[in-house]
Amino acid sequence: MREKTESAAPVVVIGAGMAGARLAARAPGVTVVGEERHAPYNRVLLADVLAGRYAPDVIALPATEVRRGVRAVRIDRADRLVHCDDGSVLRYGRLVLATGSNPVLPPLRGLGATLPDGVHPFRTLDDALALRAAVRPGARAVVIGGGLLGVSAARALAECGAQVVLAQQGEHLMERQLDPEAAALLRVHLEALGVEVHTECRVRGLRCPGSPPAVRAVQLADGYELAADLTVLACGVRPRTGLARAAGLEVRKGIVVDDELRTSDPYIHALGDCAEHRSTLYGLAGPALEQADVLAEVLAGRPARYEGTRALTRLSLPSPDPVKALDLAAFGEARPLPGDDVIRLSDATRGAYRTVVLREGRLAGGVLLGDLGAVAGLARTWQDDEPLPPAMSLLHLLTDDGGH
Repeated sequence: MREKTESAAPVVVIGAGMAGARLAARAPGVTVVGEERHAPYNRVLLADVLAGRYAPDVIALPATEVRRGVRAVRIDRADRLVHCDDGSVLRYGRLVLATGSNPVLPPLRGLGATLPDGVHPFRTLDDALALRAAVRPGARAVVIGGGLLGVSAARALAECGAQVVLAQQGEHLMERQLDPEAAALLRVHLEALGVEVHTECRVRGLRCPGSPPAVRAVQLADGYELAADLTVLACGVRPRTGLARAAGLEVRKGIVVDDELRTSDPYIHALGDCAEHRSTLYGLAGPALEQADVLAEVLAGRPARYEGTRALTRLSLPSPDPVKALDLAAFGEARPLPGDDVIRLSDATRGAYRTVVLREGRLAGGVLLGDLGAVAGLARTWQDDEPLPPAMSLLHLLTDDGGH
């Protein structure tokens, strides 16, 4: 009876983000439950919505049938049921958790369970639209966090005419992806657009007077205050694992999955930001889409395995003025270890910077900023992870074909 029920029951996907939508597109007939009221969209382009370059419908993904505005609240593994906040109950033969991640809310004075007026996370389309509605020319905006998301938000707010301050606790911008030299060039780019950048800057709290409270300043650890009409929290993300934990699935930093994206329950899979594969959390669109493609094959009964993704990070900061545009790509380990070889080319006239790290005859990582002509070839070389030909000139790696 159990087998008959399983074969008759559908695949249910919890989460209508990029991973869930991609799976639904590749595995027709699945039921997708999504909390957001919007159709699935390309989260990578949220900064373009904030800047006003794209309307929300432009970043929508190909049509996917989604039960919008519905939140899954409990998983009954014994009877294979998903209970939702609208009272509905969905039976599944296979369940896929694509619950994504939540923005990290830092432990700051003045920041409680309810965000004060003027304080915004930057993770969803609603976040981008709320910021877009709130920002005004001349508004004082403080972005807390100098990673990929914070840099994108600061640039977009500057395009909206705001006076932007970017506060980064680390030594330089985008520490996870960039070496200090590339980060310095990125900083020069942002400052040329009017963004005031503070690194090694620890935020202590928010000054939010009034009832209801509204942000007026960001307080730094050294006692200095940054006046703020708007504050954007871009302090990273944390996998959403609450449903999985409550259901008794194995969870470490994320929901633990094997090479078939299967959790500790053989009838439940996970993918995207919430999934931890071989002790790795990716938090990027590329790996999430690759996982969805593999899982579509698994669900169809075809042999497929996910063996990890060598992820390339790209950031495009377009502008109507080509001089103010910036493209950036980073991959692998851009910080050399003792014994590594480093090849670096910098062209101040063209605003181009390229560096690669070689380790034991292989390409370990690199950063390209400005001119990305070599990125495709370098990415292929890195993804192949093969020893470089002994006769290859090291500088040849940084030519426009990346050595190909």
